[in-house]
Amino acid sequence: MATRTPVEEHTAPPPQANVQRWTILSLLFAITVINIIDRQTVSVLAPLIKAAFHLSDEAYGRIVAAFQFGMMSGELPMGQLMDQWGCRIGMCAAVCWWSMCTGSQAFVRSGMQLGLSRLGMGGTECGNFSGGMKAVSETFQEKERTFAIGIFNSGSVVGAVIAPPLIVFLVQHYGFRAAFFVPALLGLIWVAFWWFTYPRHRGKEVRENEAPKTPLKTLLGNSSTWAVVLCRAFIGPVIQFYWYWLPSYLYSARHMTMTQIGTLSWIPFFLGSVGGVAGGWAAGWLQRRGATPPRVRKLTMYFSSTLCLASFLVPLVAGPMLALTLISIAIFGHNFLSVNMFGAITDLFTDAEVGRATGMSGVASGLIGLLFPLLTGYLVDHGSYRSVFMMAALMPLLGTVALFVLARQYRTMTGDQRVHV
Repeated sequence: MATRTPVEEHTAPPPQANVQRWTILSLLFAITVINIIDRQTVSVLAPLIKAAFHLSDEAYGRIVAAFQFGMMSGELPMGQLMDQWGCRIGMCAAVCWWSMCTGSQAFVRSGMQLGLSRLGMGGTECGNFSGGMKAVSETFQEKERTFAIGIFNSGSVVGAVIAPPLIVFLVQHYGFRAAFFVPALLGLIWVAFWWFTYPRHRGKEVRENEAPKTPLKTLLGNSSTWAVVLCRAFIGPVIQFYWYWLPSYLYSARHMTMTQIGTLSWIPFFLGSVGGVAGGWAAGWLQRRGATPPRVRKLTMYFSSTLCLASFLVPLVAGPMLALTLISIAIFGHNFLSVNMFGAITDLFTDAEVGRATGMSGVASGLIGLLFPLLTGYLVDHGSYRSVFMMAALMPLLGTVALFVLARQYRTMTGDQRVHV
């Protein structure tokens, strides 16, 4: 273990720099919203797409899995890109590519073509989080990072809030193609703002003053790497289940119309965005009162993983509104948990390692995220959603346990220290 270098011990930024870093955070929030709208388009349109292309739930699960395979394959290259070329170039490249893939979905004519477009999308959309984590690590002081991560990560659930009514509106008023063109165009517009906002030199000082770059082999031999890998493997796919399957669940199991789905399905994700910000605020509140990093993460993560157990009851209740209430509690807990999971990565890795550490954890999340929709499609076609909700209830708690069992550095870390592998 080593304390942070002088470069990492940030002093209070001058007013101009303070404005710039909050502008950067606002842009990270905005692109996360756009990213999730891109992803959600297919899930919101799932009932229509399955009917148009004559797809079973298993076939739809394969389309979701294609996206997840792209995410899994792209995580480590995207993390490497962010660490090597920096967030300014890396984020622009990633957003340009996935926006073009998003727009290409307007022209598909079969489930296979749609799956291939989603595969290309997934390969670079994963760069949103490795780039965002690195940008926050380079821009914010250590005690502010979890709150900053909470704000930009809450864009994922804000995107999920906006997506259903926006996509249904676009389809009803402008047709199928507009539902893909609009978010693709928003992504390309965002690139211009990011290019002229993010400093060209950001991160250069850190790289010049740090120890030599940690080899990938050394990262793989660090217990903290496997701690965050297993943690995200269990936690990440759960919110993806809600993103991709909630409209189908409400349509087929709760017999809601598309209009009702567009009107009501944003509510759980709105509360999820509140959970993300609350998770970051709670971590900062505990840090300001002298709690050590391990204590902060244990209190916040065990509390929120307990809230996720509400998923157990979703298939057991009678009314759709009660089911939505339980889903809202679970998604609130999941996002409260997720922001502290990402905060744990900034606890355990240096600024020059955060991109790759996030990428490696994303590979594991992508692998489970690849298998989970396939399993979900099979279970729904051959049974019901009940067993899927049971897994969604338990996985966050299992991920939390894995983090604290494997991250040995947490057992010796003090309030002003950060692990250096």
